[in-house]
Amino acid sequence: MSDWTVPPVARTHEPVTADERETLDGLLEWHRATLVWKCAGLTGAQLAQRPVPASSLSLLGLIRHLTDTERAWFRRRVGGQALPLVYATAGRPDAAFDDAEAATAEAGMAALRAEQELCRQAVAGVPLDHTFEHERWGTLSVRWVCNHMIAEYARHLGHADLLRESIDGVTGE
Repeated sequence: MSDWTVPPVARTHEPVTADERETLDGLLEWHRATLVWKCAGLTGAQLAQRPVPASSLSLLGLIRHLTDTERAWFRRRVGGQALPLVYATAGRPDAAFDDAEAATAEAGMAALRAEQELCRQAVAGVPLDHTFEHERWGTLSVRWVCNHMIAEYARHLGHADLLRESIDGVTGE
């Protein structure tokens, strides 16, 4: 078994007097870094633990799910890139959680960090007012996607707090 552990990450707080785009980008970056920060120091086995017996929820599952979510919204929707999701498939929408095994933890974290960077690149310079069509929700804007992703991370950071505390007693902020 690997003794890999999640390395520490520095978090930079978002600007509080910037324009809308800088503020949204800053908030999203803080949330992205906070997920990794909440996992820092844990091994792959700890990341894969499922402390709630009736659920497949784990920190590694969250990492994998957010990898898919980043790709879906920023690269596929906003960027128009024809890419499959990394983990989920049409027949297995919860594969990010269901298949989260300790042996895949290091690769899962690397995939998240790489996807985040590719997503930054995909939306760099795209105006917040830029729109695209979503087959279920109609016309959406980049502004909406940025806010949605901040909310998505915030919701899952709450899960991460509970999961981390149940693993080793560490509580977050």
